[in-house]
Amino acid sequence: MQLFNQLSWYFIREWKRYLGAIFLLITIAILQLLPPKVVGMLVDLVMKNKINNMQILYWIIVMLFTALLVYILRYMWRVLLFGAAYKLAVELRIQFYNYLSFQNSMFYLKNRTGDLMARATNDVDKVVFAAGEGVLTLVDSLIMGISVLIIMFTQISWKLTLLSLIPMPIMALIIKKYGKELHTTFRKAQVAFSVLTNQTQESLTNIRMIKAFGLEIEQCKKFDQVAKIAGKKNMEVAKIDAKFDPTIHLGISLSNLIAITGGGCLIWNREITLGQLTSFIMYLGLMVWPMLALAWMFNIVERGSAAWERIQLIIGNKVSNSQKNNKKFPSTPCILEIKINKFTYPNSKKNALNKIFFKLYPGKILGICGPTGSGKSTLLYLIQKQFDIKDGYISYNNIPLSHCEIKSWRHRIAMVNQTSFLFSDTISNNISLGKPHATKEEIEQSAYLANIHQEILTLPKGYDTQVGERGIMLSGGQKQRIAIARALLTNTEILILDDALSAVDGECQQIILKNINKWKTNNHTLIIIAHRLSTLINADNIIVLENGSISQIGNHSELMKEKKWYNKMYNYQKLNI
Repeated sequence: MQLFNQLSWYFIREWKRYLGAIFLLITIAILQLLPPKVVGMLVDLVMKNKINNMQILYWIIVMLFTALLVYILRYMWRVLLFGAAYKLAVELRIQFYNYLSFQNSMFYLKNRTGDLMARATNDVDKVVFAAGEGVLTLVDSLIMGISVLIIMFTQISWKLTLLSLIPMPIMALIIKKYGKELHTTFRKAQVAFSVLTNQTQESLTNIRMIKAFGLEIEQCKKFDQVAKIAGKKNMEVAKIDAKFDPTIHLGISLSNLIAITGGGCLIWNREITLGQLTSFIMYLGLMVWPMLALAWMFNIVERGSAAWERIQLIIGNKVSNSQKNNKKFPSTPCILEIKINKFTYPNSKKNALNKIFFKLYPGKILGICGPTGSGKSTLLYLIQKQFDIKDGYISYNNIPLSHCEIKSWRHRIAMVNQTSFLFSDTISNNISLGKPHATKEEIEQSAYLANIHQEILTLPKGYDTQVGERGIMLSGGQKQRIAIARALLTNTEILILDDALSAVDGECQQIILKNINKWKTNNHTLIIIAHRLSTLINADNIIVLENGSISQIGNHSELMKEKKWYNKMYNYQKLNI
């Protein structure tokens, strides 16, 4: 029942829908009390031979009309109640997605994609089901149950009613015990479902790699194990779930047995009539639904409560925000200063970067190179403000990034990664992602600069060609160049290429770099990470990182004079061209 309290904010906001549904449920409950009363009355009149066929027909028509009216009203409350529940589903999913969108990299280091997907779909469904079906069963069972009990107490026999209710408290205690068991077990089942979802997501995302290595059978076995564990957990839930209905039916059967036995005694003592006993048994039959509904409500709410707890573990925390204030940068390009004494990834004891000090002036080209694992990508993460720096800072125009609005800073940066991600959309829409209202001429100009324009024109629908999921129909080089075109179109102050030319040949690389140099003005600063050192020849300054520290710094000519890593690697690559 705590779930209803946690969702009270939504019930209050949508009070018109819920109040309307409750009013209709009360009306339906009252209408459903009429048939047993009529049947009991007809039985007594027939026994006394005080009614004719036309009168019987009239009351039959009344009951049929009542049934039709109940049908119409049930349709109306379903529209009101479940319409409100579906609105809650939309709102929760939007909240969940918005929360995920503004999380930093730390959050995604802790949470797996499949688990987040399970919470956004399956868990939200359970909460929404409780907000719809759960509210229905609670209100309907209470209204119907209380109405029937009042009629049985006041109109027939309070003695017989009390006797018939003896099994109910025992049944309620048993159901409550089942509810606690269900809450714990269902939560474990949801965790297993998250693992299953994550396994599915990872397998489908990497299906081409799985096929390339011939790992289909091994992956199927791995998936089979995860699926069986999830199935086992769901079976445990089903076993507890299966206990509810038999308990209810047993309780109702005992109530019927007591009612018939006690009713027979009361008829014998002339305290009630046969017609009244008939009505009482029919009213007792109406109590089956409230009892079943009550048990079903406990079932739904416990599932919803467990799901809500899982959702709140994610969106219940505040969005990570280390900003001290919201200082704004000037409109003109400024000096980017990096001063990092040391940086360590969360849950790691080893420093990823040590003593990284340099300045990048507007309009200049900075090259970054070094062995694998030397800290190049880490440095870019910090420049993008993906992680917070505890010992040191990065500033722009002498304003630390930690003091500025993250959205404002990232609007000044365009990033192209080695592994370029394309959406399942047209080439045109992928290029204009950062500038949705770009003209056709602007999109084509960016594609020309990225040396992909002519290849796009050879595709079946040109710029309107669908690239497939993750750009599956394009080569790695084509995806990289479309990503470069996307970054150039945004025309940001700082362009970062993280080994973004690794999938193109040397000739194509030189064309793209030449075009970028034409595009670049004093307003554009360029940062290039590259393993192919020929990419960095024209850089104004080159930083060589080794073991997380700067081992060399200077331009190409200066570094070639030093008989260190840069010189050795450049000559090695030159010999292997």
